[in-house]
Amino acid sequence: MGGHSHWSQIKRQKWAADAKRGQLFSKLTREITVAAREGGPDPDLNPRLRLAIERAREHNMPLDTIERAIKRATGSGDEARQFQEVRFEGYGPGGVAILVDALTDNRNRTVSEVRQVLSRNGGSLGEAGSVSWQFESRGVISISVPEGADPDELALQVIDAGADDVRVEDRRIEAYVDPSSLSDLRAALEERGLAIDSAEVTMLPKATVPLDEKTAVQVLRLLDALEELEDVQRVYSNAEFPDSVLMEYASR
Repeated sequence: MGGHSHWSQIKRQKWAADAKRGQLFSKLTREITVAAREGGPDPDLNPRLRLAIERAREHNMPLDTIERAIKRATGSGDEARQFQEVRFEGYGPGGVAILVDALTDNRNRTVSEVRQVLSRNGGSLGEAGSVSWQFESRGVISISVPEGADPDELALQVIDAGADDVRVEDRRIEAYVDPSSLSDLRAALEERGLAIDSAEVTMLPKATVPLDEKTAVQVLRLLDALEELEDVQRVYSNAEFPDSVLMEYASR
């Protein structure tokens, strides 16, 4: 899954860039507001809100922006727009399976936008259940290996802390756990002084689809276009990208 996980890392780095930060903050704010509305404004009692706040902090969102997003959950007028969670399933070039998670106040608009992006980039919108069976919901924590530390020894510590599985790649450890245990694992790792780069609930492919360079470029273009849509929160695929394509993609 190297070419898949590497794409996820590059994507996080791109969204952290200044050019994308405003758009990212908008998506994070929407997730915080919906989480607070659904489960209450106290992150200690609302795991979804706690994860949303942690993700916002990872991207250096100001505390006052986070607090306003939580207060917006009990607001009125435009601030109280009711967002609906929607998941779209489809296919990309090369038969790649794609999941698109959105928070929208107008389902018809979002369906139209997602379908249009897919069709313009060699993909198609599928029926509910058409590709979701190819993914599983997992909590994933990315950890940087400190200079001079032994990655394998560190991986054993991560397992001792409660991870179900770990992968070591390029002095980075990815720890996997049931989504309900993600916050507990993060706390246990932080107690051990480990540097956490990100922690999130994601949809991992059960198997990946290797792509040639031409198809990989087409799929990356499609995934980027879907991510750019205002209502879209997350995009997942089971694509396995060649390293050469990812290196060029990272340098853009």
